[in-house]
Amino acid sequence: VQLQACGGGLVQAGGSLRLSCAASRTIHSSVVMSWYRQAPGKQREFVASIRSGRDPNYADSVQGRFTISRDNAENTLYLQMDSLKPEDTAVYYCKVNYRTGDYWGQGTQVTVSS
Repeated sequence: VQLQACGGGLVQAGGSLRLSCAASRTIHSSVVMSWYRQAPGKQREFVASIRSGRDPNYADSVQGRFTISRDNAENTLYLQMDSLKPEDTAVYYCKVNYRTGDYWGQGTQVTVSS
């Protein structure tokens, strides 16, 4: 499967962005889809994940500000980011987690100015 992430950009602190990740084929709703991010000089870190039948998971740093969702009919994963902070600046990646391995999107840059 190929994943195409988009929606990043430059925004002021307190603003919002909505990221999208389109999959090249159908992904069953039971398959975990996630967002990760990597800031300059730091390791890639978990942001949020979602799968059917379970509550979404969020990193503590984004809990209450970010909302992950997916449109299974459109094979698309979303990340609504509100109340953005400068420390949210990073390249954001989407990921699909299959039992046979993980697939990553190419990343989209999010920059939050203070």
